[in-house]
Amino acid sequence: MSPSMERHGELLSAAAEVFAAEGYNATTVRRIADAAGMLAGSLYYHFDSKEAMLDEILSGFLDELRAGYERVLAARLGPRETIEALVTESFREIDRHRAAVAIYQKESRQLAAQPRFRYLADSRVRFEGALLDTLRRGVAEGEFRADLDIRLTYRFVRDTVWVAASWYRPGGRHSPDEIARQYLSVVLEGIAVPQ
Repeated sequence: MSPSMERHGELLSAAAEVFAAEGYNATTVRRIADAAGMLAGSLYYHFDSKEAMLDEILSGFLDELRAGYERVLAARLGPRETIEALVTESFREIDRHRAAVAIYQKESRQLAAQPRFRYLADSRVRFEGALLDTLRRGVAEGEFRADLDIRLTYRFVRDTVWVAASWYRPGGRHSPDEIARQYLSVVLEGIAVPQ
């Protein structure tokens, strides 16, 4: 990677952390430049606007997430294995893009109304479809309980996975795969001892 590309990535990382902590609207170019250790005007050498930085942060995260989900779905696993693989892939993305996930969680609905960020709504529909279809298939094939409210279950799985971006820190005590295993154990097996 060239020094210019490396610096570009460092600036995006600094911007993502500031956006995640302070919110997109409250973040100024000056604040991002301060976090990156440079003058505000120098940021414009790399990006034409604050919006361009946010776009690159979110689209990069969502492109990786989409590719990971597509690999899982292309494997044509059983419903339980598909849920396990999608959840594991989600935790891996939180590990790689924690700040971007936090931004997406806080800002995507508002941003999706802007022309530049319309892809956020499309992404949400695509990811929702992957989980809903898998849950429906699991019920139809007898792998998941017949009495599941599919939409409520989807929301539970989605929200409890993605909220992890608010507390997870890369390099912490547990790897993303370990967290996914524990999470899946609770989701799929419950917390009560079988009677």
